[in-house]
Amino acid sequence: MKFLFYGINFAPELTGIGKYTGEMAQWLASAGHEVRVITAPPYYPAWKVGAGYSAREYRTETWGGVRVMRAPLWVPHQPGGLKRLLHLGSFALSSLPVLLAQWRWKPDVVWVVEPPLMCAPAAVAFASLRGAKSWLHIQDYEVDAAFDLGLIKGQTLRRWVQRAERWLIRRFDRVSTISGRMLDRALAKGVSAERVLRFPNWVNISGITPLATPSAYRAELGLAPDAVVALYSGNMGNKQGLEILAEVARLLQDDPRIQLVFGGNGSGRADLQARCAGLINVRFLDLQPLERLNQWLGLADVHLLPQRADAADLVMPSKLTGMLASGRAVLATAQPDTELCRVVVHDAACGVVVPPENPVAMAEALRALAADPVRRAALGANGRRYAEAEMSQDVILRRFETHLLDLGQGVPA
Repeated sequence: MKFLFYGINFAPELTGIGKYTGEMAQWLASAGHEVRVITAPPYYPAWKVGAGYSAREYRTETWGGVRVMRAPLWVPHQPGGLKRLLHLGSFALSSLPVLLAQWRWKPDVVWVVEPPLMCAPAAVAFASLRGAKSWLHIQDYEVDAAFDLGLIKGQTLRRWVQRAERWLIRRFDRVSTISGRMLDRALAKGVSAERVLRFPNWVNISGITPLATPSAYRAELGLAPDAVVALYSGNMGNKQGLEILAEVARLLQDDPRIQLVFGGNGSGRADLQARCAGLINVRFLDLQPLERLNQWLGLADVHLLPQRADAADLVMPSKLTGMLASGRAVLATAQPDTELCRVVVHDAACGVVVPPENPVAMAEALRALAADPVRRAALGANGRRYAEAEMSQDVILRRFETHLLDLGQGVPA
């Protein structure tokens, strides 16, 4: 079958939506399907276009057996509310000619990911006019998050925007999202139950495995043999509530055995670095290359997963999959009634959850985990077993392929 993927993020981006969409497209191409992708040049999470790419040019390339068509866009150095809207709008406009050029190719399914929702109107209209099926996959509820996190303000504006969003997502033949709570939100927005399904993120459990020996990063960073490493890895944006990490590090200065390593890029990194100025128990690194991912995740004795209270159930952190596969304990911030808390504490039983935006609670929980290697090992082993049983890339993508084929052939969900 012919599948057209349409979204702003794609490989070779190493985190978030780009990572998952790239892996999915490559997997489907290797399974014998014809896959095309309309996307932008890689820029995330550094908010800087990658080397060898241009923000001003159209470009077509082949990646992993997939035809990738890249459209230009504007990338702000410091994304804010209005700048982010202009950024997304620039891609939605520049990619329209590329979308229309697929008319003769005639895809069976047009698949679009949110964010950005700005691409959805063109995608659903193109699919309807061309006789293809349309699929919206929601990684983040960007509209709800933008208002709840204060990126966009105004109750009247919120009502109008959410009304338009509800109308739009009901136009798709299929709507999927990555967690149960996010699926419930889709139903609450008026998507009929027969059109919605859960399509979770996955992990390559053969590529990420528990390390039998200390990570090479420990020697490279000059860490003491008995150091307990608390690792945050991933995007440093404004949905994570990263400021808590600086406060935790400050509270743990009296225990030099606990070392915090923060790896990643994003709009919030400079602020976090400023907050950590003068702290000798903190190290910053850029996002590490994919070929070193297993060593990087295996550096952790404890994975740190902060999340703002007002982001609860609007997003399910994609970085959790790698944490679980690495076989290391997790320390997260979440409210007791959120899905993140349920997965970490109950389903996977892989870690500890403390209230969001409470650095004292997080510091004490980290201190307790650092002092208890037996408990850390047990939590990590639990997480690994859960990853193998529930998050295998091959299992999840085979299930997704079945749903795609059914949709293309007109079979109900």
